[in-house]
Amino acid sequence: MSDSPEKLSVWCAGEEWCPITTTASLIGKKWHPVIIHRLLDNGPSGFNELKENVDGISSKVLSDSLEDLQEKGLVDREVINEQPFRVNYSLTEHGESLESVITEMAAWGETYLQEPTEADEPAE
Repeated sequence: MSDSPEKLSVWCAGEEWCPITTTASLIGKKWHPVIIHRLLDNGPSGFNELKENVDGISSKVLSDSLEDLQEKGLVDREVINEQPFRVNYSLTEHGESLESVITEMAAWGETYLQEPTEADEPAE
């Protein structure tokens, strides 16, 4: 067995396989990179902890996103048999391998995007 993780089998639309389109299909939903980033920063986390750390996400969207990331092999879900039971989410080896991508996304944003100021916020 090699030292590299087994490759995920995901195909692009159309005839040709495209690694950029395929990667975008894995992490391209609005909240996926944010969830991955929080799990990279904080390690395994419970649902409520993730919800607190992902500003603006609803419980339904977080639940759906975690399920989607699990199906794509990027997040593991572990039920902890305690009373009351808990569920922890963590990154798989494939999810952890996205660290450089997420780091570069953050660096690009810091370089090319401006953080809104109070003057930029909509009037009430």
